[in-house]
Amino acid sequence: MNIDIIVVLAYFAFLIAIGWMFRSFSTSTSDYFRGGGKMLWWMVGATAFMTQFSAWTFTGAAGKAFTDGFAVVILFLANAFGYFMNWAYFAPKFRQLRVVTAIEAIQKRFGRTSEQFFTWGSMPDSIISAGIWLNGLAIFVAAVFNIPMETTIVATGLVLLVMSVTGGSWAVVASDFVQMLVIMAVTITCAIAAYIQGDGITNIINNFHGNFMVGSDLNYMSIFVLWIIFIFVKQFGVMNNSINSYRYLCAKDSENARKAAGLACILMIVGPVIWFLPPWYVNAFLPDFANAYASMGNKAGDAAYLAFVQEVMPAGMVGLLMAAMFAATMSSMDSGLNRNAGIFIRNFYSPVIRKEKASEKELMFASRVATVAMGLIIIAIGLFINSLKGLSLFDIVLNVGALIGFPMLIPVLLGMWIRNTPDWSGWATLIVGAFVSYFFGIALTADDVNHFLHLDPILTGREWGDLKVGLSLGAHVVITGGFFLLTYFFFKPRSEEREAEVEELFRDWDTPVLSSGSEQQNLDTRQRSILGNLTTIAGFGILAMALIPNEPMGRVMFIICGSLVLVSGILLIQASKKPAPIEAEE
Repeated sequence: MNIDIIVVLAYFAFLIAIGWMFRSFSTSTSDYFRGGGKMLWWMVGATAFMTQFSAWTFTGAAGKAFTDGFAVVILFLANAFGYFMNWAYFAPKFRQLRVVTAIEAIQKRFGRTSEQFFTWGSMPDSIISAGIWLNGLAIFVAAVFNIPMETTIVATGLVLLVMSVTGGSWAVVASDFVQMLVIMAVTITCAIAAYIQGDGITNIINNFHGNFMVGSDLNYMSIFVLWIIFIFVKQFGVMNNSINSYRYLCAKDSENARKAAGLACILMIVGPVIWFLPPWYVNAFLPDFANAYASMGNKAGDAAYLAFVQEVMPAGMVGLLMAAMFAATMSSMDSGLNRNAGIFIRNFYSPVIRKEKASEKELMFASRVATVAMGLIIIAIGLFINSLKGLSLFDIVLNVGALIGFPMLIPVLLGMWIRNTPDWSGWATLIVGAFVSYFFGIALTADDVNHFLHLDPILTGREWGDLKVGLSLGAHVVITGGFFLLTYFFFKPRSEEREAEVEELFRDWDTPVLSSGSEQQNLDTRQRSILGNLTTIAGFGILAMALIPNEPMGRVMFIICGSLVLVSGILLIQASKKPAPIEAEE
């Protein structure tokens, strides 16, 4: 058994241990799905960041960085913009919704019928995305260990499922924090190696094959500019709507939610250059690397990051990178597991099947069963995506977001600003959005656009992919968004019961959540202590890898990586020993 496999297996054991250590934290569905709303900002910020970061970053996005240079960074800067708006306004508001699942807020705003539309409409987007991320992880695992993709998808999916079922949101968020530290440490170390080996960023850019700033296969710069504009619009909508408020529902108060958004924003700004310096290096100095991954077909470019680690980094680093891949995928799959299980239990099983008569014990059991079911569905989707040989992971992710996810965001985003629309405006807008998605995402083809606009030269494959995303998002803003605005003119006074629910929603929206006394302080200390100890163990584990036979510089790489993680753990342990300040109670 080689050292890389040993490292991955050790990391598996570490992840399972995290789930086991946090199993006692979940005694209710509120604990299981959102940590009881008692988590500290650095844990919440880590999981907010990690939900936008997955193995896809090292596969599909790295492949895009390899071919098109800086262009891929724009997508992550759009994420940073979304998090900045979270920090500036939305994150505290989302925490102040005081719900267990985001769909509960939609029920208050749009009523029971819309609740069911959004319950069954919101799950496909995140489940498909989780399947995409699982497939991205499988690309790496299969290429490294020469295991069939199908076997890899099933095996890794089951391993990732175990931890989520064991500890619920506490385990997932705790692991997100540790995994964020490991990923940043590994990628910083890889970026340093790329910088040194490439003789600086400037030299890497100068040797880049193709146009570094905008990439290749581009005839119309206007299409690229349009893509940039609508990617920022899309990510603003994705980050700042009630459905995705789940990122901050677990924060202990409004201020911790704001700080969490700030942390995610900073990480998303500084991260891209760190993450993509290695694939840029590969383009400049190892442009023919894909020949070694012929078995991956036209997805060979997605192995650019792996090629860098195998060619440049010391023995054992591939295993550590694989551990980081599992870390990223674990955090991303949470949106398809824990979150969707919560929506199913809280917004369908409890109110519809059990008519609010189920005990908390029954709901906890049903929650774990639902999590397992979601996990198996995600594995099946990962297998299906693997069969789509002709479509890149980068295109799949953007199309899923534009055609499925974005239409759902319009009513829940605008609905918190335009109060007086009828309850049916929620579900009716989804139906309109579905027709818009069908026309611009399926019916409309590149040939139609080329013919209609009389383009010469015709659109390249990349340009059509970018234009398709831009057209879809623009159509949703104008048509789907316009339809929702028009429903304002059909508003009629609500029933007394419904008006009370809407009043409660907007009252909560404007009322800050404050942390609560000694019980919360004790829990804060436990969070710092347990996470500090886990992080310290991870740091020592990485430091021990410096003992692997390598060149001196290879050993230094592990020392740098391990030290970054270890110092974070020590700081948390020290913070847990300090007396906490007395805080106001809500």
